[in-house]
Amino acid sequence: MAEVINMPRLSDTMEEGVVAKWLKQKGDKVEEGDILAEIETDKATMEFESFYEGTLLHIGIEEGETAPVDTLLAIIGEEGEDISELLKGGGDADKDKEEDTSDSDEDEGEDEAESDGDSDDGGIPEGVEIITMPRLSDTMEEGTVASWLKKEGDKVEEGDILAEIETDKATMEFESFYEGTLLKIGLEEGETAKVDSLLAIIGPEGTDVSNVSVDGKSKKKSSEKPGKKDDKKEEKSEEKESKSSEKKSSGSSKDSGRIFASPLAKKMAEDKGINLSDVEGSGGNGRIVKKDIEDYKPSEKPAEAKSETKDTAAAPQPYVPAGEESFEEIKNSQMRKTIAKRLGESKFNAPHYYLTIEVDMANAMASRKQINEMPDVKVSFNDMVIKASAMALRKHPQVNSQWTGESMKIAKHIHMGVAVAVEEGLVVPVLKFADQMSMTQIGNNVKDVAGKARSKKLQPKDMEGSTFTVSNLGMFGIVEFTSIINQPNSAILSVGTIVEKPVVKNGEIVVGNTMKLTLACDHRTVDGATGAAFLKTLKTYLENPVTMLA
Repeated sequence: MAEVINMPRLSDTMEEGVVAKWLKQKGDKVEEGDILAEIETDKATMEFESFYEGTLLHIGIEEGETAPVDTLLAIIGEEGEDISELLKGGGDADKDKEEDTSDSDEDEGEDEAESDGDSDDGGIPEGVEIITMPRLSDTMEEGTVASWLKKEGDKVEEGDILAEIETDKATMEFESFYEGTLLKIGLEEGETAKVDSLLAIIGPEGTDVSNVSVDGKSKKKSSEKPGKKDDKKEEKSEEKESKSSEKKSSGSSKDSGRIFASPLAKKMAEDKGINLSDVEGSGGNGRIVKKDIEDYKPSEKPAEAKSETKDTAAAPQPYVPAGEESFEEIKNSQMRKTIAKRLGESKFNAPHYYLTIEVDMANAMASRKQINEMPDVKVSFNDMVIKASAMALRKHPQVNSQWTGESMKIAKHIHMGVAVAVEEGLVVPVLKFADQMSMTQIGNNVKDVAGKARSKKLQPKDMEGSTFTVSNLGMFGIVEFTSIINQPNSAILSVGTIVEKPVVKNGEIVVGNTMKLTLACDHRTVDGATGAAFLKTLKTYLENPVTMLA
């Protein structure tokens, strides 16, 4: 019996997932334990294995598509098994039959002819494949067509790149799993649509897909007999479609105030200092592509205007700045939307307050130098801060807590979240039981998870369960800053750079090296005195690093 496989929940916060890659194709044999696909969640891209054996009869979500958890992902069963009822959800077939019977009372002969021509998949012509907006990340709810690499009428081979789709994680290439002719493009370049919206239709050349609707089924058949009335309707429909097409083709991106450009074209324009509003796009709907940037030459019109003014002006004219006001509209990625949502909830729901201390880093600098002189050892100041924070949490457990509304949960374990900046936003991998690690072990683990974060290889388990977070911008020269608490933590530590400055020691002004640390606390769980005591202990550890080696 066929088994239905739904989009799995691969992380505690996962609401939707993206099929990054299918490792099995429709018709392939599948053994229990075989990897079916790579699924991108809000945490990482993970391999998803089959718990069944049989033949892959149906793929419900194409590569790059996003779908909510529990959406139909695939069907595995015996080769040749009828799965039409599973695809229809059951009961739909009987309902359709009743409607067909009702229609046949009006013109039995006509309906029988139409029924004979229907395919088993809801009226889609034979050989035609409906491609919808894929779910390419677990948090993706909508996608933007950055650029089409094929146009209507082009031949498409299996594996050809159809388009570049912008998700909440990145801009990804979306390839075809079918071969045929690109019969219809449902979304133009620059347009955004919900997951599962009609993206394209591929099928045999010359196939009429005008009656295929957005949901991939044929439009309801007319019960009227062919004749003049239908001809007029058809003419009217064609006229309306023609006007709509003309309106669409006549409106360029510049007319609407928006500038459409491929990601590569935007990057090239930025590198060359070219204003995209000055470039004429040759892509669909006036979209600016790579070739337009490469061929762009600054216009000579401003120079001509200036020369003409000089020749004709009889007297000096007041200087009037010339230019064009413009904006470049960049759609919010799904990852950016998720970051905004979660940080907004933290900032507006948790009453933040901030405590700042200044730490003398002279001993820490000397200790780090000695440690790093050892072979195969590399410790950073950030590693020292993480170690000191973990040890301070052991002495001040209330800072290592969570607010639930009904109670305050104090964690007996210490899992340190380490904020890592990636191109698309911010991720927080977790060092579990950090208080039990040496500084060298912390350094190796931080390097490992940071590398995985930047290459999108983090697994959900790598980013779950933090009880306290450290965010360091010192490497960028930031002296002092505040952070938003990473829920459900009760506090986050912001680490600034080490500054060489005059300090007073033993009544004398000498050159010193100090570092500012700012603790953001949730006032519901961490009182001011508790936060201050934690910082005092943290300062003691950092100013006396030998105590962390005990």
